Amino acid sequence: MTTTEEQWVRDFAHLALRVNRRMEGSATGTVLIYRGPGEWRARTEREEPRPAGQLADDAEELLGAVSLFAPGRARYLTAQVRALRAVARRLSGEELPLAEYARECLGVTARWLPEDMFDDAHARLDKALPPGTGSLTDRLHAWQSAHTLPAGQLDVLPALVGRAVAETRRRTHAFVPLPADEEVRCRLVSGARFRAAGDHEGGPRSTIHINRDLPFNLADLLYVVAHEGHPGHIAESLLKERLLVAEQGRTDQQVRFMLAPSFVISEGLGLHAQEIAFPGDEAQAWLTDHVLREHGMPPDGSDFAAIHRVQNALFGVWANAAFLAAEGRTDTELTHYLSRWALLSETDAAAAVGSLRATGMALYVLAYFHGWRLLTTWLATPDRPQRVRRLLTEQLLPADLEEPDGGP
Repeated sequence: MTTTEEQWVRDFAHLALRVNRRMEGSATGTVLIYRGPGEWRARTEREEPRPAGQLADDAEELLGAVSLFAPGRARYLTAQVRALRAVARRLSGEELPLAEYARECLGVTARWLPEDMFDDAHARLDKALPPGTGSLTDRLHAWQSAHTLPAGQLDVLPALVGRAVAETRRRTHAFVPLPADEEVRCRLVSGARFRAAGDHEGGPRSTIHINRDLPFNLADLLYVVAHEGHPGHIAESLLKERLLVAEQGRTDQQVRFMLAPSFVISEGLGLHAQEIAFPGDEAQAWLTDHVLREHGMPPDGSDFAAIHRVQNALFGVWANAAFLAAEGRTDTELTHYLSRWALLSETDAAAAVGSLRATGMALYVLAYFHGWRLLTTWLATPDRPQRVRRLLTEQLLPADLEEPDGGP
């Protein structure tokens, strides 16, 4: 029986570790960022995996004891445990419609998006790309190819990422103070499921991992580095570790379940990160002066910021594709939908289908689009700098950002 806040957090960590252990055996892999005590992780690794139904019961017990905490914190923790409970129930065989599953896990209202949104995004992309012949998909891929770092030059990428990290850190520091001793490395990896990933390793150390098996578009350098680093994932993890865990004792922040409401906000922040740090055309100007010209990529009349805003909006296509997958549509139908509306090649669309069908990935896809859309409205205010600081330093829920005053 949980009787103290410390015991509650311990039991919460054990529940998250146990649910993650069940997920690690699926195509999704790990869905937990864990920075808590090593002995807690070791305990769950030694024990026999618990049945999913028992994990759901464990979540119910935690929900019954969350009143140990002050109301604001209890509300945040309740949302995290509800997500774990929903996933445990799913693992035990309970099937919920995707919209209801998203509401339980992510705390957002997800529904089919009108394709007029994508038509509008395509029209904006048409204006942002250099003039050319062929379909919009062909022109987008030609623009990407024109800015792609040749495969034989990938070894220069860590140095370029380092330059971008220095600039994004400098600009993020204007919103919220960053520690002077922070170290961010870049590591090229093979065989990864991701394009790039920002990993805060604890203390001042972090690494941005780049998948060397995929082409890297240098026009996306700041878009990627800001998302994974500053003011995106690494900055958020670093600052919350220092401000929430070390100073306020909120050790639950060390247990971050990735199919929960907090990650709607984290991914929304990541997708807005470049625009936060580089308003207007500042990202394109910096890239032109510091990266592109030295790699033989002169200005071509394109609008990088507009292209990236369209790419963010087109995460809505992935959200619709997740609903199609939940309806049982065929791989061929999903591939066609992603090719038509997300402007993916047939090869990339087919690979995306496999990801969408992995347990939990439909939820994560919804987190990207709904996080981006939520923050688009919430950050469009005169107190934008203060709101950016809140995203980086407070435990917020999607519902907090939907309230008229911007939060509790």
